[in-house]
Amino acid sequence: MDKPKRKPAVALSTLMSGLLADSFKKQGFASAELVTRWPEIVGADICEHAEPLKIQWRRPADGEQQEPGTLVLRVEGPAALEIQHLAGVILERVNRFFGWQAVGKIALRQAPLKRAKPRPARTIDAAETARIAQTLPAIEDDDLKQALARLGAAIKAS
Repeated sequence: MDKPKRKPAVALSTLMSGLLADSFKKQGFASAELVTRWPEIVGADICEHAEPLKIQWRRPADGEQQEPGTLVLRVEGPAALEIQHLAGVILERVNRFFGWQAVGKIALRQAPLKRAKPRPARTIDAAETARIAQTLPAIEDDDLKQALARLGAAIKAS
């Protein structure tokens, strides 16, 4: 009996891009890159207070050319005024990313940003690290021994 052939492993990003493409198209994004690369496109200072929701495209009448779209941004309430003043900078950076005049206006929607909450940094007890390093006498490389001791202390702390 022949065994079934195994399929080669596929990168998760390849699988997800196909699944998310339809969702992004409904929001007016031709590709997911504007959302996924937002910090690179606009910079950390703007990314901290605004995120793209969708691009709205007006349907052209017969014979008219397609006009640039409107980029809708979710903005935290107190930062909305500053983001409004930076609209020209945002437009320029987004259009430079696309390589053409894709966006002509920005519309703001005030709402809390959907960010992942940062985890508090764990502190590793130096005494615990030293105690664990004492239990590793067979390891001759000091850097490796210290790295393993820190790992052990971090695991014990969690």
